[in-house]
Amino acid sequence: MTTEKYTSTKIACYTGYFVQAIVNNLAPLFYVIFQKEFGLSYKSISWLILLNFVTQIFVDVISVKIIPKLGYRTSVILAHICASSGLILLGILPRAMSHHYVGLIIPVIIYATGSGLIEVLISPIIEGLPLDNKSGQMSLLHSFYCWGQAVVVLVTTFIIKFAGSENWWFIPFIWALIPFVNIFAFARVPIFPPVPEGENEMKTSEILKEPVFIIFALLMVCSGASEIALAQWASTFAENSLHVSKLTGDLLGPCMFALLMASGRVAYGFIGDRLDIRKALSVSAALCAASYITASFCPGSAAPLIGCAICGLSVALMWPGVFSLSAKHFPKGGTPMFAMLAMFGDIGCSLGPWTAGIVSDLIENSTLGFNPLKCGLLVCTVFPIIMIALLNIPKALKTSQIVH
Repeated sequence: MTTEKYTSTKIACYTGYFVQAIVNNLAPLFYVIFQKEFGLSYKSISWLILLNFVTQIFVDVISVKIIPKLGYRTSVILAHICASSGLILLGILPRAMSHHYVGLIIPVIIYATGSGLIEVLISPIIEGLPLDNKSGQMSLLHSFYCWGQAVVVLVTTFIIKFAGSENWWFIPFIWALIPFVNIFAFARVPIFPPVPEGENEMKTSEILKEPVFIIFALLMVCSGASEIALAQWASTFAENSLHVSKLTGDLLGPCMFALLMASGRVAYGFIGDRLDIRKALSVSAALCAASYITASFCPGSAAPLIGCAICGLSVALMWPGVFSLSAKHFPKGGTPMFAMLAMFGDIGCSLGPWTAGIVSDLIENSTLGFNPLKCGLLVCTVFPIIMIALLNIPKALKTSQIVH
């Protein structure tokens, strides 16, 4: 079968990452609305973010047992059912239930379950296809998360602008159509396991015994925290801390963040096989730390918004780059490896924005007089700094393969 015959599979996978972008980036555009309509604090919102990614972590853990029993096709269809259902409920439950916060918690858990399954499933599905330049293909795949984030920000922001923030509740219904349609795509496309038949995947215990995997795990934590901390808070940061309008803030903050992240991943998709991934990741982490400092320290609104945008470019390589580096070290890692990497990445996705929110809440309730979210984001600079240190451990990340 020629690689052209796998186009339908790639398109379905690209759409799957678009769906994950919807799930992770739609609610953050409503945070200021939630604060006003439901009286939520920074702390309450940070717990919602944590719940989203903790649910995904739980799914990452149990997926190692569930996916082999259900199969890739059934599992990925289930993921899209959860994503679509959760988005629909996001538009219904918070306003329908007397306890608005519970009405937010329920859809978050449901669509986060779908997102967690997508994260574990889509990358190994692409890895299983007979394609050249696997690291580039992986980065191109992950770029669709960024394109999805940009489109979600653009479309949602303009709908809110013209329909009014009080009508936010019908927007999740629109986005729920995409995972619903992709259910039927995955029901038909060819899917192959990432490890060919006749070859045994490494067991989870075997992977965890390798010291280098601990480094990959920590790199995924830092990658997830570096990317999601700013991505989740960018809209609220622009509106509450920089005091720009929602339209201006979303277009120059989270939207530019997503567009530059997408551009970086597309570029890496074409030249990934010619790059030293470890060195490229080190440069990315340094640029990320600089962008967080710019957003936190620079006065006015222009420089901090530029910092937000540049952060998108800086984190572009992190998640797919660590995935690719891990695949080179563990060519038989298969589903267990991708599931664990996704789990540690989601731990970072939980830890980063939760840390920013908790610190912001502490500052807001103190008498220090500092800008709450600027302080929260500044603390998150620690994640790319740790990443730089891990990437420069002597001889730890040579690209020789570990074969079992």
